[in-house]
Amino acid sequence: MKRTTVRELHLQTSARVRAVVEGESFIVEKSGIPVAELRPLEARPSPRLPNREAIISKMKRAGGSGRILEEDRS
Repeated sequence: MKRTTVRELHLQTSARVRAVVEGESFIVEKSGIPVAELRPLEARPSPRLPNREAIISKMKRAGGSGRILEEDRS
């Protein structure tokens, strides 16, 4: 793991991010004290969203809603 300072990170952000994309990790130091770690994210599977159409098709139909609205208005 490489070390970099806050100032170097500020001046060379693109280069540091490119290095991280290539798999490198950095400890960021401020006044010689480690304050952060810059490393690649772990690959995570994308969350699966529920099948909305399948859920809606299983719902009970609300037949007669027009009639209910007409009754409510009178």
